[in-house]
Amino acid sequence: MNGQADIHLLIVDDDERIRSLLQKFLIRSGFFVTAARDAAHARRLLGGLDFDLIVMDVMMPGEDGVSLTRSLRETMKTPILLLTAKGETADRIAGLEAGADDYLAKPFEPKELLLRINAILRRTPVAVETKVPKVLNLGPVRYDVDRGEMWRGDSLVRLTATEAALMRIFAAKPGEPVSRTQLVEDLGRATGRGESGQAQERAVDVQITRLRRKFETDPKQPRYLQTVRGAGYMLAPE
Repeated sequence: MNGQADIHLLIVDDDERIRSLLQKFLIRSGFFVTAARDAAHARRLLGGLDFDLIVMDVMMPGEDGVSLTRSLRETMKTPILLLTAKGETADRIAGLEAGADDYLAKPFEPKELLLRINAILRRTPVAVETKVPKVLNLGPVRYDVDRGEMWRGDSLVRLTATEAALMRIFAAKPGEPVSRTQLVEDLGRATGRGESGQAQERAVDVQITRLRRKFETDPKQPRYLQTVRGAGYMLAPE
């Protein structure tokens, strides 16, 4: 082992044989490795897990590696290493322009992949972990971040699926405004519905109003789930 068991890699490749070989090789090299069979599978994993680096094939059915890289770069800085077909210069350029950190042409030696991964990890700044309190106090209620539960004294406050998803979104970044557009996107990922537009933003406003009734003393003059003009909504726990 290379002392890298705390480094979590995500392998994204539709070729089951290559995916399995890469996973086994990188596990033997000391990494913790999770594998995804396509972009949709990768998105589901990324929605619930944090990774230190993503190794992704460019050519995949459905959403390809370049498109997924471009999309991920809108919300995360996780390093991405793209695997491209040998000689496909256009793919490599497109991948780098989309935000990939490096690329490797197939076929390749596993040891070279390992060197590329270690090089990327060495130049990736170590994120300063922001400690989020395990319990957020919102006036008369408290919200358990780990369990996703809201309590008023000894009584559990019932949340709908959408309200629970909203609380998870806000609790992940207390004190930071979240735009209505971002809320629509995050809720779409959480619920499996990908609608967008003004109608969905208005629907979010309605859900915010309902959520406020669960803990605000005066929902019309919210203290804890505030409206930030021009920026969206912000959870402001005590």
